[in-house]
Amino acid sequence: MRQMRKTVSHRHVLISGFLNILYPSLCPVCGNPSDSWRYSPVCSRCWSKTKKYEGPSCPVCAMPLSSEYSSVCGQCLKEKPPYAKAFFYGLYEGVLAEAVNQLKFNGLKRLSKPLGRFLLDVELPPFDGIVPVPLSLKGLRERGFNQSLLLARVVSKHVKVPLLMDILFKKKDTSPQIGLSKKERLSNLKGAFEVKGDIGGLRLLLIDDVMTTGATATECSKMLMKAGAKEVIVLIIARASMM
Repeated sequence: MRQMRKTVSHRHVLISGFLNILYPSLCPVCGNPSDSWRYSPVCSRCWSKTKKYEGPSCPVCAMPLSSEYSSVCGQCLKEKPPYAKAFFYGLYEGVLAEAVNQLKFNGLKRLSKPLGRFLLDVELPPFDGIVPVPLSLKGLRERGFNQSLLLARVVSKHVKVPLLMDILFKKKDTSPQIGLSKKERLSNLKGAFEVKGDIGGLRLLLIDDVMTTGATATECSKMLMKAGAKEVIVLIIARASMM
């Protein structure tokens, strides 16, 4: 078995090297040639620098905090979100942000596997089903895939929990969220999602790629709870700073 693993690993190195010769690219982080098809265009050296965030964060929305002595953030004290708790792997910066952007905006779907494996390093409470944050029909047609669904598939496959991809839908297209405050984002997303199917009494894991203000997670969780879910926990790859 060990010899087989070594053979497979050696084969992967050879294939990666061959593909990188055919399709050379430069790492967008350091500018050196990419040396791994699995992480390309990010080089393996930069990829290895991606680390799990271990600093202080809000125990509810996962907002990174400046002090380890801080407790719940002001936003959650003011208004508790409909989800029970949010979890994330790392900060939306550096290599991790670049990898997420390459997946999301440049269509490099192969990055969903190594990024999805990062989510497996996050310790989570028990859950009954996995729900990816959906795209609208127009958004899906334009992008060609749902990055949250790709990430959710990796998690579902490894933890052996059902992927509920036909439960939560985005029924209307919305304006881009970039540059909007949380209040504006919530207003923008109001009425955008709907739930179909029976989720009564289920603890659900809602998966997305990036969280900034938490508006998307809030609106999706609100609809899932309204439809009868017992609890919703949120899992994301990268947490950005609150606007």
